[in-house]
Amino acid sequence: MEELKSLQKGYLEFMGISIEKLEPDEVIAAQDIDHRHLQPFGILHGGVSIALAETVASLGAWRNVGDEEMAVGLEISANHLRPGREGILRARALPLHRGRTTHVWDVVVTNGEESKPISLVRCTLAIVPRR
Repeated sequence: MEELKSLQKGYLEFMGISIEKLEPDEVIAAQDIDHRHLQPFGILHGGVSIALAETVASLGAWRNVGDEEMAVGLEISANHLRPGREGILRARALPLHRGRTTHVWDVVVTNGEESKPISLVRCTLAIVPRR
């Protein structure tokens, strides 16, 4: 888990993402929404939801591969169902497929304590050797 600590001091800290659960079968993370995450019309920029979703999916795949491998994004698709505005963005990732060379994870992104999703994201990751 030293590697996760170093990640948290880099990208995760920069993005304001906190990991709430990191297991091979489920990853949950949260991110505070502020003015930097809103598009000009005052609603959450879709790219913020997608970045959070890819983060939890990638971390989930990482928890499932060996030390000689890593997970990298291969394809991502998202449906934005309703606008996010303020509060906490939360993403929950669950694996659909954990193969030798690819993983597919579904991610539900919610805004605050609401159980209604604001985005549904599917992330396909390639499992590749570490360099």
